[in-house]
Amino acid sequence: MEGTQHPVATVRLVFLARLRDALGRQDETYPLDRPISVGALLEALRARGGPWERELAAGRAYKVAVNHEVVAAGAVVRPGDEVAVFPPVTGG
Repeated sequence: MEGTQHPVATVRLVFLARLRDALGRQDETYPLDRPISVGALLEALRARGGPWERELAAGRAYKVAVNHEVVAAGAVVRPGDEVAVFPPVTGG
């Protein structure tokens, strides 16, 4: 049908603790029209440069959860997922 708009597929990105402060946002809607790996998503975010490149650099201490489950870089992110990026919890 001509003129029919299809909703844009997205994921919800959530940034917690020091990452929220460093990146200047708590969350955002990120366009994603196909499944990709967590590593590919992080690389796309790092490509924004500045604090994104610094805070999400290899070797920096942070974890990623997809739909509230901590995952590795090879895990798949699909449209509609929630992806949280946060520093590891310390203390007791």
